[in-house]
Amino acid sequence: MKPVRHFLEVDDLAAEELAAVLELSADPSPPAALAGKGMALLFEKPSARTRHSMEMAVVQLGGHPVSVAGTEVGIDERESAEDIARTLACYHAAIGARVFDHLLVQRMAAVSPVPVVNMLSDQAHPLQALGDLLTVAQEFGRVSGRRIAFVGDANNVSRSLAIGAGLASAEFVLCGPDGYHFDRADVDRISAAGGTAEIVDDPAQAVAGAHVVYTDVWVSMGEEDQAPEKMAAFADYAVDEALLGRAAPDAIFLHCLPARPGLEVAEEVLYGRQSRIWQQAENRMHAARGLLAFLLGAP
Repeated sequence: MKPVRHFLEVDDLAAEELAAVLELSADPSPPAALAGKGMALLFEKPSARTRHSMEMAVVQLGGHPVSVAGTEVGIDERESAEDIARTLACYHAAIGARVFDHLLVQRMAAVSPVPVVNMLSDQAHPLQALGDLLTVAQEFGRVSGRRIAFVGDANNVSRSLAIGAGLASAEFVLCGPDGYHFDRADVDRISAAGGTAEIVDDPAQAVAGAHVVYTDVWVSMGEEDQAPEKMAAFADYAVDEALLGRAAPDAIFLHCLPARPGLEVAEEVLYGRQSRIWQQAENRMHAARGLLAFLLGAP
């Protein structure tokens, strides 16, 4: 019997496994890896793209998605995270969890006899990274050798993407003000994945020659109390047309969404000719489908 594979961060895959997942994601005729089976999708945090992309990925693999709000199961109030995982595994072939605290998905994975997929936590957003890398591959034919410039915070999105870029042999640079950079543990993890965490504080330097310019909201869900401080710190880090113009001529713009036009990105960039945000959003579904097919042992 094969050991259970969980997906809590991108480096739960080896480099060749990441390539295999991206190849499965691009398959227009996915295997029925979930035929006659269900997948539990647990949402402690609200969602638009994650819920729809995951539910449709399960359907496309022949399965039945069951979305559950965190309040319905009362994580660590009505029942422990461990017992919730054990219970859901009685009915489902896989479990997805979108949570505030990364420790929750770790606890669930530690006891679950079926794959646990991190649909987002405060530390990681690996499904977003898979969709992002798939978009880059579609646009440029390959991910390796591409330069990805992330202008913004060292958050869950940038962290997972930096790890994924390392596994895929792409360059990654993080650009943000002092105090919002990767810490030593992040740098070590990115390096272990084969990447180099280039960190700069000058947006023009970061995007020079970049194939991908990426940003995210400055204040993430759950950080509302930090809004005044972060808005002030990132005031000079908005991606506008002038900044994007410093990137490679064929550069694309990405954003994990939802966006705040006029803050972290100019509306002309967000909806402009170089933007691939809707292709990127659709690829969340394709990437989730490829990942699930891989975790469930599709040939």
